[in-house]
Parts: sequence; structure tokens; C-alpha cells
Amino acid sequence: MRIEPIRIGKRLVGPGCPAYIIAEISANHQQNLSTAKSIVEAAKHAGADAVKLQTYTPDTLTIDCDKPPFRIRGGTLWDGRTLYDLYREAYMPWEWHAELFELAAKLQLDCFSTPYDVSSVEFLEKFNPSVYKVASFELVDIPLIEKIAATGKPMIMSTGMASFDEISEAVESARSAGAGELSLLKCTSAYPADCRDANLRTIPDMSSRFCLPIGISDHTEGHLAVVAAIALGACIVEKHFTLSREIKGPDSSFSMEPAEFRHLVDAVRNCEAALGRVSYGPCPSEEKSKIFRRSLFAVRDIKKGEVLSASNIRSIRPGNGLPPKYYRAILGLKASCNIDRGTPLSADQIEGFS
Repeated sequence: MRIEPIRIGKRLVGPGCPAYIIAEISANHQQNLSTAKSIVEAAKHAGADAVKLQTYTPDTLTIDCDKPPFRIRGGTLWDGRTLYDLYREAYMPWEWHAELFELAAKLQLDCFSTPYDVSSVEFLEKFNPSVYKVASFELVDIPLIEKIAATGKPMIMSTGMASFDEISEAVESARSAGAGELSLLKCTSAYPADCRDANLRTIPDMSSRFCLPIGISDHTEGHLAVVAAIALGACIVEKHFTLSREIKGPDSSFSMEPAEFRHLVDAVRNCEAALGRVSYGPCPSEEKSKIFRRSLFAVRDIKKGEVLSASNIRSIRPGNGLPPKYYRAILGLKASCNIDRGTPLSADQIEGFS
């Protein structure tokens, strides 16, 4: 079944289209609007197609409580902190959204967000975003997915931690609730993620099972996993973006700096160019190399009427003569004219050969 692309703003996103590359601002704004604006500008210069925000407050995600269930543990970057404390540091003030959407539009850069509850969906609708993103952790929040889907906007859903059945339920719920268009991102919800946990072969499998455009939300270091994902058919890339990892924050350690992001974009575009299309036969740049093929030549002076043999003809470079596949066919035939050593053989020089 053919997978139809989705439309995000002015872009078609899907198989056969250039990968749609998203710079995730996340918590790298450092609670400073000027920094957030600088990130948007840097993302544009680094080649991103879009910047993504996160729309929540600590109170829309959790409650201010330090009981054991609310204290982070298990070997994460944030062990020992409470969820409320982490999200209080990481959230983006909602009053910034208008200026950031406006700046992105001025830069001809798509801007959208991940809403984390009903109130954030309703708030974001004021800005008429071209697409919504569902975070991996919210993929199991079916009421939230239905609320987003009811806007009729395209949806990108990350699938970190999700089982096949959970992804299927989220997709079906979005469709039933009126989602305009859908895509899925292969994601490993570890921060940072190990390449050995990326399981990128899931990308073509997801594509065939769900018949949707598939991308990658990547938390590994560098851009190797992203380029491999593109080679496997990914058509969306999401990567955390920061001005500098020296500016410490909840997400800074697994975010890309502008120069690194530029390298990622270039690597993706080069990978897409290398993938090309299904093609047999020489491409234009190969035509000049055909002369280096082997062909049949006279390697000794041959008199008219002399028998062609292994001692006077050979398959050698360059490729000006008869193709080597005719070597056995012309052995034992006679020359129809004198043939000087170093002359490429042709059919009219050989009696009884056509």
C-alpha cells in the first residue's frame, strides 16, 4: 500500500520528500526569553525546518509532592529531584509563545508544540499551529490524544516505550477522534540513549504495519543514528537543540549545539542524495569512465586472412573494441583486412562475424 505524505505548513512530509528536520527547544531556554529567541534563530541558521516547543506547567504535569512516587530515581540524569521541581525548572512560560511563534514565522520556520494536557491544547489553538506533537510519555493518554485529534490538525506521535498494541490504540484513537493526518516517530526514551537500544529496523516495520510516514526522535549522541534512520526510510527527524551544552540545564547534556546540528542536516541531505532512486545503467557522471572497460584488441600485427587466436587478440583496456563476450565467438575466424597491433577489433574486420 502506498504511504501518503502529510502536509505540515507548506511542506509535504513523507516517503519521497526531503526529511522534515525539527529542532526541539525543550528546557534549553533556561527560563530566559532572549535565550529562547536566540535558539530559534540559531536553529534556522543550522538548517532546521521547524522548532518545537513544549507547552505545560509543573501543575499541569504533576503535583508538588515529595512522597516516594514523585521523587525521580532509577539511574536518570535527574535522580533525587521531585517531578515538580524538575518541571518547574524546565517549563516554558506560556506568555512567550506568541513572540516565539511570531519570530519563527518571520524566519520562515515552522513552529509548533507538544501539549501535555487539555488546557495546553486549547491555549495552543490560539496560534493555529500547523501540526501537533504527542510526546512518548503521553502516548498512553488516550483522552489527550482525542483532544488533540479533534482539532483536525496533523499529528506526530512519538512511540518511546510503547508496545505495538499501545501504538495501535493511540493511532486508532486519533483517527476515530478526527485527526487530519498522522505520522509516528521511532524513539528510545532514555536520556541520553545508547545506539544499541535504537532498534532502527523497527522503522520500516512500522511503516509497513501502520502505512504512515515514520520518523525518528533521537536522543543518542551525534548524528549516526539519524543518518541510519534516513537510510531505513525515516522522513522526520527530531533532535534536542541548545546554544551550548556548557549552559547546564535538564536537557543540555543530550542536546546538539548549532554547528553539530548543521552537520546533522548536511549528513541527512547527503544521505538522501546518495539514496537517490532505483537506477540501472550508467549515470551521467559514469559515462567518462566507460573507456576504462575491457574490450577486444589486436595485440600483434594481423595480416588479412590470418586466423584470430589467443596469441594475436586479447581482452584488455580500454573499451574501444568489441565487448569481451565475443572473444570465444571470433577465435578461429579470419581477419578480413590487415589489422595493426593496438587496433580495437570491430565486426567489419572479421570474416563471417556480424
